[in-house]
Amino acid sequence: MELVEKVNRIIEDEHLFEAGDSIVVAVSGGPDSVALLHVLFLLAKQWRWRLIVAHVNHQFRGAESDREAEFVANFAKKLELAFEMGTINVPQYIQESGLNGQAAARKKRYEFLQQVAVKYQARSIALAHHADDQAETVLMRLIRGTGMIGLAGISLRRTIKNMELIRPLLRIYKSEVLDHCQKHGLSYCSDSSNLHSKYVRNQIRHELIPFLEKYNPQLPQSLNRLADVIGYEDDFIAQEVDAVYQKLVAAAPNSLRLPRSGFVLLHPALQRRLIKLILNYLAPNADSFDFIITEKVRAAILQETPTTLKLNIGAGIVFTREYEQILFRINPGLPASFKHRIDARDGQLELSEGLQLRHYITDCKDRAFTEFPRSNDTAYFDLEALRFPLQVRNRKDGDRIEIYGLNGSKKVKDIFIDAKLPPRLRDHMPMVVDSAERILWIPGFRRSVHAIASSNSTQLLCMELHRTK
Repeated sequence: MELVEKVNRIIEDEHLFEAGDSIVVAVSGGPDSVALLHVLFLLAKQWRWRLIVAHVNHQFRGAESDREAEFVANFAKKLELAFEMGTINVPQYIQESGLNGQAAARKKRYEFLQQVAVKYQARSIALAHHADDQAETVLMRLIRGTGMIGLAGISLRRTIKNMELIRPLLRIYKSEVLDHCQKHGLSYCSDSSNLHSKYVRNQIRHELIPFLEKYNPQLPQSLNRLADVIGYEDDFIAQEVDAVYQKLVAAAPNSLRLPRSGFVLLHPALQRRLIKLILNYLAPNADSFDFIITEKVRAAILQETPTTLKLNIGAGIVFTREYEQILFRINPGLPASFKHRIDARDGQLELSEGLQLRHYITDCKDRAFTEFPRSNDTAYFDLEALRFPLQVRNRKDGDRIEIYGLNGSKKVKDIFIDAKLPPRLRDHMPMVVDSAERILWIPGFRRSVHAIASSNSTQLLCMELHRTK
């Protein structure tokens, strides 16, 4: 079967393009991209496509790179197609970003291709990866260690920033590409960097695969079948985990939360994928989270004890278990300490975590003390027994409070633990202390033995905790 006919059938079966599409074709000048452009050009009339040729000069190989750019420009001109060239100083970007050469070139190349697509209002970008590239990718990932997602290899189509990356040649082998170029008299450029053994992919291409083909002459085909089967199974599991995500996960600014009770009932495969999906939503590069990190998080959720813990898992994400609640959030850094002064007059304080503290002075002469409302969010103090100025601050290491109705004192930390207050909130909780640094009240929790109001009090300082969200 002719390559043109074969590619056309793949496009039809997989619905890769639609009639009348504008398509940006990434052309490096090598045989793969030259063949891709030529095939799409031969199909363009019947599909009514508008093709735009895009080439990136990475400035890696000096004059060789310049010759490739000129070659692609002339080829586009010969086919009477629009041509866009991006010249990017990738070596400089490598120094600025710290990325390796291939990653830096890929990032800048995709940015340029997306810019071209936007300019021409194209919805698709065609890339020239083929079946041999797929086999190399699967084998490389297998060697490095990967899960199902990695074994699925390169996807036939993928959406990035509302733009589809489509690989029409992904089921076509290199030999078929070269045969097409030879049959149609297509010249192309040879990239000298493809011969450098310093690149892992080149080592796999020129050394490892030829060696393994001694044991299985159909190794590339076997690896492609594996990627195809795993790809469909991965797509099915992705749909399942999406449904679980919608059911269990609640979103908040810069964080995602789920109940432990729902997570532990999931199959381990869905547990792992749900963790990866959550990290994908929060991290710009979820590939940095390997199997070890995923399993560490999974174990922290499944274990019976401890019931509260916090892990910095990388990429600026903090995992927190707060009893039966699981929280993934972008690291907000350490909570800022606060200290507010309270004098003997009415006032109001706006605190963190949606808390508001109001305070005012009232006389007891017109109202019996027993008539005042009582709750953990309200406290009354004998005004004359207080040591001003008072302060409202967050906790310090070693803080203790002499609790009303209890002999001795208790650590503030233990009070929060007993109340099952999530660890992330403990440093945000306000405490009222007097000028001698004695804790008078922990709003919402406990009050101390100091400045107790009674029926003998003439004036009271009333303090009320209000939750504004």
